[in-house]
Amino acid sequence: MINKYIDVIKKSPLFNSINDNEIPLLFNCLTPNIVNYDKNEFIINSGDTINEFGLVLEGEVIITKENVNGDRVVMSLIKKSGLFGEMFVFSSRKTWPVTVMAQSPCKILFITNSSLITKCGKNCSWHTSLLQNFIKVISDKGLMLNKKVEYLSLKSIRGKISLYLIDQYKISKNTTLTIPLKRNELADFLNVSRPSLSREMCAMRDEGIIDFHLSTFKIKDIELLKSFCDY
Repeated sequence: MINKYIDVIKKSPLFNSINDNEIPLLFNCLTPNIVNYDKNEFIINSGDTINEFGLVLEGEVIITKENVNGDRVVMSLIKKSGLFGEMFVFSSRKTWPVTVMAQSPCKILFITNSSLITKCGKNCSWHTSLLQNFIKVISDKGLMLNKKVEYLSLKSIRGKISLYLIDQYKISKNTTLTIPLKRNELADFLNVSRPSLSREMCAMRDEGIIDFHLSTFKIKDIELLKSFCDY
């Protein structure tokens, strides 16, 4: 089954510099577990014991966490080839601090922490590369979480929307862009209510700052948008 997903696996930064012919051998040593999930099915519940992390082979998953008021906050949306749980799997805390749910029908490959750090008797050449890649993935994820803190640090909804769109603009290099989140997911990600988000977006459209349709946005005044990003 692994051979079917080699192209998906190769796109994960965890497997950078590992050759195609090494991947099946690699998984013979890692002995991963592949599980199918239906849409809206819980993959991980907050508080579950953690000893593995996941790689999305098919579909999408959403990572959420409840705040002190019991409201759901979207931490991230993980698409095909993406990883989840890698930040927690070696923590001294032995339970998942977040909930993971299938955003669509999906197939997940799970790798245990013990199989990642334990060298097999074959002394496989790829193991050092895998561990180096894992450290880089953790570092990059730390930077991303720092960006999440930036969004939460902004007091105004307009500021949060503006910073998010500026970040998406930096990725796409285009003032017309399609964001990866649906409206309710964006509201959760920015930690605001959906009605408040929609109201502010409409106000920004009426003021000629942005335009939008569904998940497609056009930045019409990027300098004004940047001015709303002050903390």
